[in-house]
Amino acid sequence: MEFLQQNWYWAALAVASGSWLLFDFARAQSDKSQVSPIEATLLINREEAIVIDIRDQAEYARGHIPNARHVPQGDLERRSAELAKFKDRPLIVYCFTGARSSAAVATLRKAGFEKLFNLRGGLVEWEKAGQPVSRKRK
Repeated sequence: MEFLQQNWYWAALAVASGSWLLFDFARAQSDKSQVSPIEATLLINREEAIVIDIRDQAEYARGHIPNARHVPQGDLERRSAELAKFKDRPLIVYCFTGARSSAAVATLRKAGFEKLFNLRGGLVEWEKAGQPVSRKRK
């Protein structure tokens, strides 16, 4: 008890960081639009999901998910009409880490798409899961 009294700030920091981790974990579990690489593969194989890479051209050229359609984030609103033919199929959107693709999912949702998924962790997690990466240009 004496340790806690003398180091209360460390104890408070531990409680705060633990609370933040629990909050973040609960938030991630409740967000059904986030899919893991394995879940994404199942969507691709079972429901013919369309994969959308929203990174810029240089990032795309360094490697992308095989058969991914390249629609840079800045062009997403303008090119959403070209994706309209896939409104009845799941769309899996990804970037390098999953941060930019969250915003892209929101943009597509506003454009009327409903079956939208964000690849949790982006291409980084895709590669960590041992999934294939292509360097072919389209």
